[in-house]
Amino acid sequence: MRLPEWIEGWMRPATAHREPEAAAPVVPRPQRRIAGAYQALHGYLDRRYADTAVLTFEQIESLLGFTLPDRARTDDDWWAGAGTDAVASGHADAWRLAGRTATPNLRAGTVAFDRVSS
Repeated sequence: MRLPEWIEGWMRPATAHREPEAAAPVVPRPQRRIAGAYQALHGYLDRRYADTAVLTFEQIESLLGFTLPDRARTDDDWWAGAGTDAVASGHADAWRLAGRTATPNLRAGTVAFDRVSS
């Protein structure tokens, strides 16, 4: 039984006389270097494909390897950080430089890290 021509075309090996497709240029994403205690949180958020990652305080602490400051559990402003990206507090850099915002739910003990639209 002969296969339809359109299927045979897909199954044929590529020929050497084809012009190679132009590769898309790689544009590096500008980033500040993350260092210090919150680097593990940054790495986790930066690698997530989901637009929203919700973590409990316990999950964040497990990533970090230490307990969050008391203020993180009682004050929404701790999650807002201070200033702009250029002068952000160290802990806020973890999500900001991963392209996310942090929205805490202090009563539930969770934080939603939402991807910032480009």
